[in-house]
Amino acid sequence: MHVFWEHGYEAASISDLTAAMGITPPSLYTAFGDKEHLFLEAIERYGKGPGGFGQRALDEEPTARRAIQRLLNEAADELTQDCHPLGCMMVMAATNCSVAAEHIQTALAKRRALGVANMQARIQRGIDEGELPRSTDAGALANFYATVYQGMSMQAKDGATRASLLLSVEMAMRSWPVASPEPARKRGPRLHA
Repeated sequence: MHVFWEHGYEAASISDLTAAMGITPPSLYTAFGDKEHLFLEAIERYGKGPGGFGQRALDEEPTARRAIQRLLNEAADELTQDCHPLGCMMVMAATNCSVAAEHIQTALAKRRALGVANMQARIQRGIDEGELPRSTDAGALANFYATVYQGMSMQAKDGATRASLLLSVEMAMRSWPVASPEPARKRGPRLHA
């Protein structure tokens, strides 16, 4: 997983992969079939491990705003940790793929689109519950925050610090739509019994 994360799909050589796993090339092909299947398994592992923080935030937070803010705050932590390659594997792994690896780019794009759809669903729930204005476009808002996340990933890869990414999160959350308070109901005259 770390080899693909660091080098991307195409630049990760079989010798890099087998050295990292401590196996021989024939063992890799026996266990995984080919480099593509190994990559897809590495992506799956990433989604359940280091990359799983986003879905947990969407599932666990009581409001859409808190879910998106937690997702971005935890991204600032995760994307800049020095115990693994910088940035998001889902964003970084296909940045340098050629036309020959278009199927890998397509598979990653589908996974990223699923992440955006999950954000959109959580935002829509916030709209339905009255947390956000009814006029909020859940899809556009999800795309905006996905773009912020992907930008944070690129910045982390370029050496941005956790603190600078958190400042970006703070700025991005200023764009969060706020529902207008309900107008106070007029009270009629009290009737005396």
